Amino acid sequence: MFSDLPRNGDEPVFREPWEARAFAMAVELHASGLFTWPEWAQALSTAIRDAQADGDPDCGDSYYRHWLAALEAIVVTRAVATTEGLAERREAWHRAAAATPHGEPIELGRDDAPVRPA
Repeated sequence: MFSDLPRNGDEPVFREPWEARAFAMAVELHASGLFTWPEWAQALSTAIRDAQADGDPDCGDSYYRHWLAALEAIVVTRAVATTEGLAERREAWHRAAAATPHGEPIELGRDDAPVRPA
């Protein structure tokens, strides 16, 4: 299933920590039965196609942005989260990142704004 991912030996390689987390979330949600791998392949293909239609040059550096878009589409479609809830969570992360001193881990709520579930 994931043979096209960059690898170091048997392990996938990620450019940023968030890419590994997005990968792990998809694997965990599949394991929990939220979607099948064929459904995932369709969602990822749709996300890539939509991004390319919007001008993504497909240089390889946007793969996990497509992965995340596919993951968000699936959780919204399956009513695990709402589009609004995901947007609110994204904004909460941006606020928390801005409020976090360099070198410290980002923690939701660090900016003193309440964090609601996605």
